[in-house]
Amino acid sequence: MTAPNPVAIVIGAGDATGGAIAKRFAREGFTAVAVRRTADALEPLVAEIVGAGGRAVAAPCDARDEDAMVALFARVEREIGPIGVAVFNIGANVPSPILEETARKYRKIWELTALAGFLTGREAARHMVPRGAGTILFTGATASVRGGAGFAAFAGGKHALRALAQSMARELGPQGIHVGHVVVDGPIDTAFIAERFPERYARRDEAMLLDPDHIADAYWFLHRQPRDAWTHEIDLRPWGEKF
Repeated sequence: MTAPNPVAIVIGAGDATGGAIAKRFAREGFTAVAVRRTADALEPLVAEIVGAGGRAVAAPCDARDEDAMVALFARVEREIGPIGVAVFNIGANVPSPILEETARKYRKIWELTALAGFLTGREAARHMVPRGAGTILFTGATASVRGGAGFAAFAGGKHALRALAQSMARELGPQGIHVGHVVVDGPIDTAFIAERFPERYARRDEAMLLDPDHIADAYWFLHRQPRDAWTHEIDLRPWGEKF
């Protein structure tokens, strides 16, 4: 009996980084399970992967909903294949001055970053640990390692996500699970940046922006590392970015 194809599930498979990660793993023979809140938003990505000869499945889900996430991972394992890679890539970068921040928005940002990341990591681990293998990768940001003016909520959520990744790496590494945290330090080459920061976008040829495909290459690199030389945290930035 032929073993089922391995699965790479990407929580937050958006139009830039998340989509690029899904496409990268699909090119390597994985079935990409792309997750966003709405099915319509996933259709172009799935069509592109399938059109290129890969395998992809759209799986709309609210990553903050525990019951929905439990059901999603169980369904993927049951109907699609064993999850070999789980990527958490939800951003929630919504700036606000501290005096104008509301509890409602702060809580929502925390749910999208820390809580949804926890649910992703826990559910992935529940299925990977019995097999003694798997990769769980979390997308971080500049705010994961230092707060900035106007980004209290986002930095709080990303700091929490980084702590989660560290704790999981220490707990799950001995059980064969590679847990990594990717600090994306700088703006990404997207339509959002082009519209909101035209001056910065105009300088993309001067390495002022990160290419989503090159970010995705780093995720594949982390997954392919041998167990005796795992990287837990890696930072990615264009050479023109100050740090």
